[in-house]
Amino acid sequence: MFVKVCGLGTTADIDVAVAAGADAVGLVISGTSVRGLDHDRAVRLAAHVPPGVLSVLVVNDTPAADAARIAGELGFGALQLHGKAYREEDFAAAAGVFPRLWRATSLNERPDTRVGAYGEEVLLLDSPRAGSGEPWDLSLLETARPEGPWLLAGGLTPDNVGEAIDRARPWGVDVSSGVESAPGVKDHDLIRTFVAAAKQAASQGA
Repeated sequence: MFVKVCGLGTTADIDVAVAAGADAVGLVISGTSVRGLDHDRAVRLAAHVPPGVLSVLVVNDTPAADAARIAGELGFGALQLHGKAYREEDFAAAAGVFPRLWRATSLNERPDTRVGAYGEEVLLLDSPRAGSGEPWDLSLLETARPEGPWLLAGGLTPDNVGEAIDRARPWGVDVSSGVESAPGVKDHDLIRTFVAAAKQAASQGA
């Protein structure tokens, strides 16, 4: 089970996620997110991610080509274009600059759920309001379940991630607000518990 912990804001957050066994960490640059990082902080945190752990730059209001340039300059492993603002042509523009793209969307938008439909290598399905911590109706996956590398996100917590994995059968999971003590403030114990619960659920269902 691939586990991404997103919206990290300090080097200690990264250290805890990595030590817990996270496969990827997400750093957000967005003027509309409480988890958004300024440029200097993003530079420092991106450089702190150790080899073997995927660093993902997450954007939802940055022009795709600009985000791709930033991802390359800061040494990120992948770029996540999040939300309905990014169309197929935006992915094409970004891919010309930075090839490793993730597409994040909501089933509420009735997206193409084929992994790679926009040239992305990973698809992420989130709640309609990204970063809200709100769960969504997983029964929608019965008619729109992706195949291939896709992440389940939205409303996941250490308490419910095991059940969600069992129901949705994703390739991986993504968490942000579900491991916070306050908006934008990561709780290190919750990070540890979440990663352990996700990995355990996957092994039991294997």
